Amino acid sequence: MSGSQPARRAPREPIRLFACTLATPLGGFVTVVDTQGRLRAAEFEDRPERLERSLLLRFGREGHRLERDAGTNTISMALESYFAGDIRAIDSIKTVLDGTPFQNSVWAALRTVEAGAPISYATLAARIGRPETSRAVGHANGTNPFSIIVPCHRLVGSNGALTGYGGGIERKRWLIDHEARAGACCSQVESHGVAHNRQNQSDRP
Repeated sequence: MSGSQPARRAPREPIRLFACTLATPLGGFVTVVDTQGRLRAAEFEDRPERLERSLLLRFGREGHRLERDAGTNTISMALESYFAGDIRAIDSIKTVLDGTPFQNSVWAALRTVEAGAPISYATLAARIGRPETSRAVGHANGTNPFSIIVPCHRLVGSNGALTGYGGGIERKRWLIDHEARAGACCSQVESHGVAHNRQNQSDRP
């Protein structure tokens, strides 16, 4: 008995991704963007296995084509500003969150953690309304595909101790210290500006 065969779907074109390597105080840093300039992954250059695993999990071996991009894009410029002391420069970088719903909620919440003020895994779990999931938050944090930009380095242990970090503990310590120093400088500048404005107002007749 013959019957009609279901039409085969045409294979999807692999997504084109472009990798750019930026020199930073912490070593080479690779950003991966799509054709729309949106960030799809970011990892330290000496952690190629983490970058490859992240891309394979989300796109599959045949689902993406990674090309080198020697040009400077807006993401690289934002990162350069970040390392120069403008720690808020990375806040405007657009990312595509394509993990599980829980992972996406954790990664989105990480971007709300204030630079220079690390919090615990339990605190982040409470922020997303899942206080019982601190261990799962830790796992999602460890699989974050957007190092630095989605600041998983801003999570610490409940006692304030530095815990694991994909890029290495020394890098985590450097990033936390860098953000604390830059944040203190920003606060001093803002405080000086407020005091200066008040002085100007008091000098008016």
